[in-house]
Amino acid sequence: MSQIQVVDLTFAYEGSFDFVFEHVSFSVDSDWKLGLIGRNGKGKTTLLRLLLGEYPYSGTISASVAFGYFPYPIPEEKKGMCLWELMGELKPESEEWRVICEFGKLGLSAELMYRPFGTLSHGERTKALLALLFSGENDFLLVDEPTNHLEQESRETVKAYLKGKKGFILVSHDRDLLDECADHVLVLNRQSIEVQAGNFSSWWENKARQDHFAQMENEKHLREIASLKKAAARSSRWAEKSEGSKIGFDPVKDPGHGYKRAYIGGKTKKLEKRAKQFERRMEQEIKAKEGLLADIEEPVSLKLAGLPAPGKGDGQSAGQRGLKAYHKERLVYGQDLFLVYSGSRKGVLENFSFELRQGERVFLCGRNGSGKSTVLKAILAALGRPQADAPQVLSGQLHAGAGLVVSYVSQDASFLKGSVKGFCRERGLEESLFCAVLRQLDVDRAQFAKNMEEFSEGQKKKVLLAASLMTPAHLYIWDEPLNYIDVFSRMQLEEVLLAYQPTMLLVEHDARFRQKIATRVIRLPGGR
Repeated sequence: MSQIQVVDLTFAYEGSFDFVFEHVSFSVDSDWKLGLIGRNGKGKTTLLRLLLGEYPYSGTISASVAFGYFPYPIPEEKKGMCLWELMGELKPESEEWRVICEFGKLGLSAELMYRPFGTLSHGERTKALLALLFSGENDFLLVDEPTNHLEQESRETVKAYLKGKKGFILVSHDRDLLDECADHVLVLNRQSIEVQAGNFSSWWENKARQDHFAQMENEKHLREIASLKKAAARSSRWAEKSEGSKIGFDPVKDPGHGYKRAYIGGKTKKLEKRAKQFERRMEQEIKAKEGLLADIEEPVSLKLAGLPAPGKGDGQSAGQRGLKAYHKERLVYGQDLFLVYSGSRKGVLENFSFELRQGERVFLCGRNGSGKSTVLKAILAALGRPQADAPQVLSGQLHAGAGLVVSYVSQDASFLKGSVKGFCRERGLEESLFCAVLRQLDVDRAQFAKNMEEFSEGQKKKVLLAASLMTPAHLYIWDEPLNYIDVFSRMQLEEVLLAYQPTMLLVEHDARFRQKIATRVIRLPGGR
């Protein structure tokens, strides 16, 4: 066991006036299983990059261990190579037999070592690279969001694997993963950094108590400051009144009353001194109050602009409403679906039947490649919202209620480009309200002046989610909406969905989110 020490770390990106870290100090042990927690944009990945020595900084980072980072960057042109060939570039000191041993712990076959990397599924790639990462000795490993895009079965495998390891920093917004795999947490608060023993849930409980205490202390200080202000003002008035009472005494014409002027002057000085004492105490109380609420997490309640059920006051004629009566409860349904992509006769999904009823929040679950996103794209096409890579219904029936208005959040946010203003104009969103929703999701105002291609992955996803929340719709279709979204924003989304209870069809692998939100889960067969 050794110490990794960070002392007086200060860092800002070139051209930025804002520090990501300013005079930060902390230390961790190299055998800890450390969960790294913080909101989007707080610098989690930046901290990992600083530990790797990729950016210049001021301060010191000292460690007697080597750092390894996941995910390994593999350029597109090298995805035709197998992992056995890539090992020499990615982790030269690793030995083949050690990687194969780690493969076994992750439920992978050794033959995957010798298959072209690009032919592996997303889950297989993630597990293969984790096996390579943990195949060394005496490393302190930096694991950055290993479960993004992984289905539940692969997540459980990765969770069990990391639970049996030590000596790593794990960046994740998955509360179950952090609870199972971390024995310490490093938290990037709003204004400070703290290291604490325990997992996410124990830290969150402690934080709730600390925040409550800070709020009570803040209220106490505010009451004391208000009382001192009143007392200081009262003493100042009395001093002015006392000083004014000297007027009219002439020591020449009325020598017998001279002592009164001295008495009144002394009294005035005492009152002025008392007022000054109140002011000094006020300053002390204000100073004691400073910073009390700096790190408090109070997620703002979001709102959702849903529409009434089709046929209920949606501006349709009586005939149209009558036609929709059949779909009033069953908004979308499919029977014996055989879905394929253009140019292929091989089915992505075969003999699949399902239905979505008004008021349900249905989650599609299954392995990677089982067709979860394919179902969503097929439904969007049936609703007149075809995507560029929409599948074809080769056989079977797929019906969606007429007149359904849909709000869609895609899995991929990389298409976002240009200004926030332009995005709002394109989507028909009121800009000031849209920016207010982003602020509620803790996107800094400084981001609004940037082009969206400069946003972090989490901030881009928040743009899509904010737009969806503001879009009046009968049905919300969200495809892996929580990838890269910080844990505090996940809690906000849980709160708004439970409060408004919209009709939803989702693909999402966050187990805790699904447990709280889902009214029904549909499991798809197949995949790998």
